[in-house]
Amino acid sequence: MADIALEHVVKHFGKSVAVDDLDLYVPDKELLVVVGPSGCGKTTTLRMIAGLETVTAGRILLGGRCANGWAPRHRNLAMVFQNGALYPQWNVYGNLAFGLRLQRVTRAEIDRRVRQAADRLGITPLLCRRPGQLSGGECQRVAIGRAVVKEPDAFLFDEPLSHLDAPLRAALRRELAKLQRQLQTTMVYVTHDQVEALALGDRVAVMHAGRIQQIGSPAEVYQRPANRFVAEFLGSPTMNFLDGVLVARDGVLQVAFEDFHVTLADGPEERCAGQLGQRVTLGIRPQAIVAEPCADGGIPGSVTATVVLVQSLGVEAYVDVRRGRQELTARAAAGRPFRLGDIVQLTFDSRQCHLFDPATGRAVAGSST
Repeated sequence: MADIALEHVVKHFGKSVAVDDLDLYVPDKELLVVVGPSGCGKTTTLRMIAGLETVTAGRILLGGRCANGWAPRHRNLAMVFQNGALYPQWNVYGNLAFGLRLQRVTRAEIDRRVRQAADRLGITPLLCRRPGQLSGGECQRVAIGRAVVKEPDAFLFDEPLSHLDAPLRAALRRELAKLQRQLQTTMVYVTHDQVEALALGDRVAVMHAGRIQQIGSPAEVYQRPANRFVAEFLGSPTMNFLDGVLVARDGVLQVAFEDFHVTLADGPEERCAGQLGQRVTLGIRPQAIVAEPCADGGIPGSVTATVVLVQSLGVEAYVDVRRGRQELTARAAAGRPFRLGDIVQLTFDSRQCHLFDPATGRAVAGSST
């Protein structure tokens, strides 16, 4: 078992900066998920930890010891790639045992580890099959098993489920979470899938342009995003962003727009005193806005808008609406079918509003979260 630390790590590919002054600490036995869009540097970071890429500057520590000059085979880490990369000429047993044979582990110990890993991953009936006889999910289980038999200090996963279909991804996600609890081993898991990140990680590190934008528990990064990028990247449908002016009326904070306003959660004006009268970006998730048919008299505090798109997602539906120059996505009230051109009234959950600085994208102190 080992903790992993990155101290001011930089990685250049020629003049291109892939990772920029990265600080990251993964405690022993934690499952950390690094999530971000393609090209953000997350896979490069994982490869530097594994020793497959050299570090341009900074230090990588494994178990408190600087590992910058260590070859991959000396780091006692196991890496699972997006492609299982199994040897087609060998059966599953042979693929699981190959690395141990190179390490000159005894035959009895190899058999014990292989069968134990196969039992944990539910692939014991597949031990005599070759990769060509396996499904994509079965191949990925074997690739994970090949890492497990090494009994490493830590596991590194590079988007191992990205090429699988949605139901299989969900099933293997649960299996990986159970495996981490059984093995009690440090894991660093890289993905571009925000659902996977929030479902799997003890903590989630959101990465963009070679830097960690925010790190925390899944609830923290989702409910209290540090900046607009984190807020926009996490969540589906994506968060709405509306540019307005922060004002205070009768002790109540509001974001005023061209012809309507949104009231924020109750609280003293002093929370955002420095931003009063300034332009801010209001962020609010579609799940926190309810669209209902217009009723006589309307709902106090609601805003009317016109439906421009209906998105049915099975158990729930969302509507894209327009009011003036503002467009946003809202959750359709249960059992309320809408059509293009319908006039609806929108109710905002003031407790789930976020404020961001339009210039920097950073969260404004005092946002309602």
